[in-house]
Amino acid sequence: MRDTGQERKVLHLWCALYGLKQAGLVWWRTLDESLKEFGFERLKSEAGIFFYKKKSTNIVIGIIYVDNTLFCGPNKAVVDAIKAQFMHKWECRDLGEPNEFLQMQITCKGRAIHLDQCMYLQKVIECCGMFNAKSASTPLLAGYYATKNTEPVDADLRSHFQTVIGSLLYLMLGTRPNIAFAVTHLLCHATNPSQDHLNKVLYICHYLIGTSTYSLVYNGGSGAGLIACMDSDWGSDPTSRLSQTGFYLKLADGLISWTSRAQKTIAYLSTEAEYMALSDCACQVTWIQSLLGELGYKLKAIPICGDNQGSIFMASNPVTEPCSKHIDIRYHGIRESVMKGNVELFFIDGAENPANLLTKNLPHKKFAKFRA
Repeated sequence: MRDTGQERKVLHLWCALYGLKQAGLVWWRTLDESLKEFGFERLKSEAGIFFYKKKSTNIVIGIIYVDNTLFCGPNKAVVDAIKAQFMHKWECRDLGEPNEFLQMQITCKGRAIHLDQCMYLQKVIECCGMFNAKSASTPLLAGYYATKNTEPVDADLRSHFQTVIGSLLYLMLGTRPNIAFAVTHLLCHATNPSQDHLNKVLYICHYLIGTSTYSLVYNGGSGAGLIACMDSDWGSDPTSRLSQTGFYLKLADGLISWTSRAQKTIAYLSTEAEYMALSDCACQVTWIQSLLGELGYKLKAIPICGDNQGSIFMASNPVTEPCSKHIDIRYHGIRESVMKGNVELFFIDGAENPANLLTKNLPHKKFAKFRA
């Protein structure tokens, strides 16, 4: 609406409106300030986690994701008091004991916590029209490698492919590390997928149908601490010759972080590919150490297991060799982590390395072994 003679004037907003570009940032700053008033401090290592501590037992951790909030701590009375203050400040609902967060179901059985996305998976299967489809034993056929589609883009096929792969990506990031390689491998072809790519994405759904009740289990009574495992598949991409990096972090006998992705530069030797994967794994371990350190947990050196003696030697001994001169300097951060005592490197036999699951298509027997 314009008024004659007022065309050069605009409205000045005194507060943010939902849907504007600035709304998200304004909301976050306002939320941050309100939590500070309650005595929370935002972690430097993770912007979405807030920490409240008055005494040794008066500890509350607040997890914020957009407008989803989760408060937890060892003292229920303190947690309830914080929630009451928060609800007085913000219009929201108290859903009681957490049993769902970001479409992940949370089930407590004794000292064990089960995390799954079974309900979300059922919706994905129904949307794909595969409710009564047969199951498959692995996410992809052993040895399969997707090749680039050189045909013109099929808009309908691409839309279908992106819808399915996007849903599988959310599953993979949440609770399904066992489909990490398959999803990230096919995701590279999302801009121009072929019918073969779509068939293979639906094949992943066949695998998920047979494992629809699987969950991540964290056993609080296990006494198992933090451990990492990594692997790489040298020159696995036949077109670009890029290698594949895969690693995971495990706590209380359950996976808390995992990665499967193509490396950014070409590795000339398998040792170099393993060294770059080892460095990326150490970066994630360092971040987890920082996160847990801010929450009051003082950790010793975190063990990282790998199956390449050469990469472990290069990381543990800061010497310059002909095979390592050309490696990007950022990958040498692993040496600093070893020298500071943040991580400790261990060799495991390649045939016993579970991180193989994140770097290549495995036959059913090996896949089932490493998945467990």
